[in-house]
Amino acid sequence: MVVSEFGPRFEKRFKKIKSQSLKDRLKKQISKIIGNPEIGKPMMHARKGTRELYVAPFRLSYAYFKEENKIVFLDFYHKEEQ
Repeated sequence: MVVSEFGPRFEKRFKKIKSQSLKDRLKKQISKIIGNPEIGKPMMHARKGTRELYVAPFRLSYAYFKEENKIVFLDFYHKEEQ
C-alpha cells in the first residue's frame, strides 16, 4: 500500500479552494495517483524527481519515492505560475 502525505504548500492552497467541483476533481486525481504513482509527467532540471498531473487549469505537483513506497503531494498551482 502506498503511503501518502501532504506538504504544507499543498494543504494551504487546498484550504483556499472555494469551488467544490474543483475540489472533487482534485480528489479524484489524487486517488488515481495513489492507485498508479507513475501516472504523472516526470519533471526535468530543477524539478527533477517530481511529477505533475494536469487538473485543468491547474497542475498537481507530487514526489514519488519508490523505495519507500511513499507519495508526497507538494503543490497545487495555476498553469501560468509555472
